[in-house]
Amino acid sequence: MRVALFLTCVNDTLYPDTGRAVIKLLTRLGVEVDFPMAQTCCGQAHYNTGYRRQAEPLARHYSDVFGEYDAIVTPSGSCAAMVRELYPRLGERAAAEGRGDELARVLAPVIPKTYELTEFLVDVLGVVDVGAYYPHRVTYHPTCHGLRSLRLGDRPRRLLEAVKDLELVELPGAEECCGFGGTFAVKNADVSAAMGLDKVRNAESTGAERLCAADNSCLMHIGGTMARLRTEIRPVHIAEILANTQEDAS
Repeated sequence: MRVALFLTCVNDTLYPDTGRAVIKLLTRLGVEVDFPMAQTCCGQAHYNTGYRRQAEPLARHYSDVFGEYDAIVTPSGSCAAMVRELYPRLGERAAAEGRGDELARVLAPVIPKTYELTEFLVDVLGVVDVGAYYPHRVTYHPTCHGLRSLRLGDRPRRLLEAVKDLELVELPGAEECCGFGGTFAVKNADVSAAMGLDKVRNAESTGAERLCAADNSCLMHIGGTMARLRTEIRPVHIAEILANTQEDAS
């Protein structure tokens, strides 16, 4: 199986350690992972801000870069949702505008083989215990795209529950949005900040040392709130937990 890592522009720019963690984790599980250097943004930011036509070249480029692979794995639920949920809409809209089905045909091959990391582990590799070790009390925040668009369900929790010495505690109001929402956080800053504060206060109430999620964009927002409050709890991407082993701690 030829597998490619789609790191995403946010991770590449701000959280490269998450990409390294994915490579480390998948390599430990016997998967050879390529990192196509030509990859760029998937177009989510453009599409969600109303620039649908400007997102089309980026979607085409994504298909060009990743089309030859059997599976495309990303540590970002929102970017996986862009490909799986919104790329089909790009094709449908182009056809409705009289531009034919060419865009839909170009994008079709990459849509079903783009996976968020936890669903690739559970559904494709068929593993739950990945041999991880993480001696911390952790609470899990299911991000909106993972929860509602990709319907990840209990996959992330099952993976976390199998991590040696990790104590997983329930997050009150877990399914409530953290308030990031891309440009929502810019256009509605006060509301966004209030939602982020609620999420952090709920996390603090669990006594957890770490708040885990599967998308660094949400963790960036939550982590910023944590930093301003000077709380002791810290944000961490699930890939970095799953990549950690007992050897790393010794």
